[in-house]
Amino acid sequence: MNAPRTRSQEPRPTANGHVPKALDSGEVRIVLLTAGGLAVFLYFIRLILLPFVLAVVVAYICTPPLDWLAQRTRLPRLLFAIVLFLLLVGCVGSLLFFAGQHVVAETKGIASGLQGMIEKFAGQLIGNGSINLFGQSMNASQISKAVVDQIRDWFGQNNQFAIIAGYGVASVMGVFLTMVLLFYFLVSGRSVARGVLWIVPPHRRHLVERIWARLDPVLMRYFLGVIAVVIYATIAAYIGLGLILHIHHAALLALLTGILEAVPVIGPTSAAIIAGLVSLQTATGVMSILAYALYATILRLSIDQIIGPVVLGHAGRVHPVLIIFCFLAGGVLLGIPGVILAVPVALTINNTLATLYGDDRP
Repeated sequence: MNAPRTRSQEPRPTANGHVPKALDSGEVRIVLLTAGGLAVFLYFIRLILLPFVLAVVVAYICTPPLDWLAQRTRLPRLLFAIVLFLLLVGCVGSLLFFAGQHVVAETKGIASGLQGMIEKFAGQLIGNGSINLFGQSMNASQISKAVVDQIRDWFGQNNQFAIIAGYGVASVMGVFLTMVLLFYFLVSGRSVARGVLWIVPPHRRHLVERIWARLDPVLMRYFLGVIAVVIYATIAAYIGLGLILHIHHAALLALLTGILEAVPVIGPTSAAIIAGLVSLQTATGVMSILAYALYATILRLSIDQIIGPVVLGHAGRVHPVLIIFCFLAGGVLLGIPGVILAVPVALTINNTLATLYGDDRP
């Protein structure tokens, strides 16, 4: 015989007096198996997950403004969705075009004068003498020639060109797929959400709707916090690159740094590499390189360990330590998509449990 349920085990009523029906053991097993199966499925498709994640996040942030405009103007929502999509495509395309032009020009300049720059920096370190490297006595000129030869040998390998070309093709296809998915989610995102809700058993849809009503504002605050981090990264990058280091195209590089900050891991790394390549053109010596390295380190530490966890933790009302853990765990499991999804998943679990437990605290 089952033991009688004590009063402390009874589901607590919510603020509107509704008492949620407790999940039976069979439903709990189904929920756990479904969650585990979904996690395994996402792990196996992690290589194609990024465009879907980016498109869903952007469409989710843009949905409230689109709904508000449609209600205020009485015009079709589809019209505003198409206009917004064209604006986003135009902004992204213009940024990629102008940034790509400057990056290609700077890269050509660095490639043509790479040996001279290395020789100048090596000469500042060792002077006119020579040092013993790998059992050989080498001066600044010989060091620069050896470094350039190693770089050429690395690029001369057939597999390196294939890898670089593969990443390039995958990036182009990923951008195109993200734009296509974004258009569909902007236009019919609510239809997709209703289709997902249809999967839930009818007698549990009210519970899912209550969970979403609680989760929706939390997720929106979190993604607005991400936008705040992007703005901080842009301003901090311009102060460091333009006002302190006086690097060429500082405004464009700062804007690129802020935008790429929205794509965890690969975004900040790409921004640092691009800015580093440009800084080599204006570097006057080893101290200039060290100054840039110090700037990049301070910027990353301030975002990853202070601004990001504090702002995102406050927006989602979770502890900054949990934010850091979620980023690391998501990155290990799913890579870049995992980093983007980690905190929203944690917020979903937290708000789902709070709803099931009848916890109505903010």
